Amino acid sequence: MKVILVDDDATMHVILSKMLHKLPEVHVVGAFTDTKSAAFFLQEHTDIGLAFVDISMKGENGMEFAARLGNAGSPVQIVFVTSHKDFALEAYELSVIDYLVKPVSQERLQRTVHRALQNWRAFHPPTIQVPPAQERKAIVITVLGDVVVSNETGRVKWISRKCAELFAYLLLYRGRRIPRSKLVTDIFGGVEQAGAESYLNTTVYQLRKSLEPLGMREVIRSENDGYALEWQDANIDYVVFESQVKELHTIDASQVENALSVERLYTGDLFGDKAYVWAIHETERYHQMYTSFVKRLVAVLISSGDTGSASKLLLKLKEYNPLDESVIHHLMMIREMTGDKKGLTVLYTNYVRLLHQELGIRPSEELTVLYSSLVRAITDKKPKTAKP
Repeated sequence: MKVILVDDDATMHVILSKMLHKLPEVHVVGAFTDTKSAAFFLQEHTDIGLAFVDISMKGENGMEFAARLGNAGSPVQIVFVTSHKDFALEAYELSVIDYLVKPVSQERLQRTVHRALQNWRAFHPPTIQVPPAQERKAIVITVLGDVVVSNETGRVKWISRKCAELFAYLLLYRGRRIPRSKLVTDIFGGVEQAGAESYLNTTVYQLRKSLEPLGMREVIRSENDGYALEWQDANIDYVVFESQVKELHTIDASQVENALSVERLYTGDLFGDKAYVWAIHETERYHQMYTSFVKRLVAVLISSGDTGSASKLLLKLKEYNPLDESVIHHLMMIREMTGDKKGLTVLYTNYVRLLHQELGIRPSEELTVLYSSLVRAITDKKPKTAKP
């Protein structure tokens, strides 16, 4: 049975959530500090079975909220949780199922939940379901190069581009509540305010529907006029990549194979070609992390004589940023090591031409001097033909 918490003291959200987590047949899906946010959530979710509601709150109090739900014919069962005993009689006149006085004991809470479950089961015959934690063990999220969510049953099919973007946004800030106002600004900034609010509501609905076939609808939580992505057990590629790079803060010859495996984790920039404006900073940060890691790996490969693997990695960096002089520098060194004078000359002259066309400048003096010295080195290595 799904449960929500309505209390203007956020500490109570933590306390009740931990206590309810010990009861296997209930699942907290939302926590709110005001009744307006809770009411909005209940309009979106008609399958909530129980609400724990504080009585004394700013604005609409808990009794007014319960009365409003009752008048609207809401099936949600109400349990008042309060510091005051004085409202008990009035509370029961509202047909609430229980009245708990803080601090609430685990045993007292369990009795209340048991009563609510009995009422709820009368209208909801049991169905065989896989526990959420078991469902999510095999979740794989790939956002380096694309936005893909999958498990052993298949992959998520996004209903719209915006719901994929909303997922990407919440994933980047996973575990944190993002206010609706910030989502409207960052994701729907070009839309008129009222239209953007409506667009966000639709997109949240589409996102949950997209995740539902893989049993992941509930990872999108509504909290105090905002949303959060709650995911503890998914395999997220960019998270794994960053942790592996940090572990390999130094690379030596014995770690090359491991480092090459880490490099292969980076299958493209964050969110691929989606080019989300709000993700520019993080996209650049991860690419710089990748570039720095590859350059360190290349230096080890070159020193160990594996110029083939080093060249492949450098050419990947060159494709992304053809103007990176340090990449050209390493490629030129490899051309000299392999005695490829023609390849060295083509590489250098193409770089000179590109700099002139794109920026109107010449390469650094250091690179020019390096080119000349490498050409001489290759020439000196060639065996001289004896004169007849």
